[in-house]
Amino acid sequence: MHPILIRNNVKILGEGSQVIIFAHGFGCAQSSWKFMTDAFLEDYRVILFDYVGSGESDITQYNHFKYSTLDGYACDVVEIIEALDLIDVIFVGHSVSSMIGMIAALQKPKAFKKLVFIGPSPRYLNDRDYIGGFEASDIELIFSQIADDYADWAKGIAPVVMDNDDKPELTNFLLECFEQTEPSIALSFAMATFKTDCRERLKDLTIPSLTLQSSADPMVPTSAVEYIYANTPKNFLVVMEATGHYPHICEPDETIREIKEFIAERKTLRKEEDQLSA
Repeated sequence: MHPILIRNNVKILGEGSQVIIFAHGFGCAQSSWKFMTDAFLEDYRVILFDYVGSGESDITQYNHFKYSTLDGYACDVVEIIEALDLIDVIFVGHSVSSMIGMIAALQKPKAFKKLVFIGPSPRYLNDRDYIGGFEASDIELIFSQIADDYADWAKGIAPVVMDNDDKPELTNFLLECFEQTEPSIALSFAMATFKTDCRERLKDLTIPSLTLQSSADPMVPTSAVEYIYANTPKNFLVVMEATGHYPHICEPDETIREIKEFIAERKTLRKEEDQLSA
């Protein structure tokens, strides 16, 4: 097996010819897609992977300098695509992986056909008129809590970001995902995530993209996804009925439906505009 595929614990599933890559968010691993992947196996070739330091990736390959920015993670995505000699990829990224996927698509645009952003943010930090949802003091507190006691931080944040109190089993599942990440790597990934500013890169993405946003997301305010929609060519925005930052876990059927409609090109700008004004 190619060393890149070993490094990122790449799994290849499905029967179809169209390739779809699922990229997990901060603190998770490819297992976070378990509620969705079966719906794509008949018609797609599904690629799953773990970022280095997450899940069952090869942690010995972790490089603090490389992964201090999202570009390092995007480089891994491109390397996986090159190792498998893929073209016309549909990339589905959750949370920070949305911007990682965008950066990868800018690095190697001919390899990508469409991108799906689930709960994305181009910048988490509030900046003058831009509302990303966090003040600098909020972000520094997160770093401090992760550094002091990552396990305790994870236990506190999991129910907040899942935001589905009637489904405690999903919160427990998310917590188990968090616990797979080595604390120092979690802190480094958090820093790369919360310090990033991808706003200026959005205008350069000409590949069609879909933004899926929960109706209530404790991590990403609507203003952030509206910024993506307004500043990214060929971007479509859907505000879902799902709540929380993990709609692919708590409401997989709705998430699957929206992704498949986008892939099938049944989305129109009018639909997104109607949802925003509702």
